[in-house]
Amino acid sequence: MSEDTPKVPERSLVVREPWATHIVEGRKRWEIRRYPTRVRGRIGIVSPRGLIGAVRLIDVLGPFAVEELLKHIDKHLATEEFLSAYAGARPLYAWVLDEPEVFDEPLAVERAGGPRVWVHRRQVRLTTPP
Repeated sequence: MSEDTPKVPERSLVVREPWATHIVEGRKRWEIRRYPTRVRGRIGIVSPRGLIGAVRLIDVLGPFAVEELLKHIDKHLATEEFLSAYAGARPLYAWVLDEPEVFDEPLAVERAGGPRVWVHRRQVRLTTPP
């Protein structure tokens, strides 16, 4: 691994665009999920382009109703329509993110079929996607 190759975190969170880019660029500091997590520390952010960067997952807040989250739109960037559709009738949680880092080039990720929330380091290739 060269000096220019980013250190790949043990686990990486799969996030849709444009949210993934907003996270690694530091504009989105809360990732909204339907459940809490015990994971803390540096995690990667995987988008359809590959592993695009990393952040530190420092806390989980909630549960929140959609109305409560709307008071913090500057942190999560999600609209009321999106939050309502995503939540259904369930409460939501804010995964608090810090120390965003954008990788110079995305790294290729071997993704298993079906919905996945986490990608493990062994699934990341230290090359850019084709």
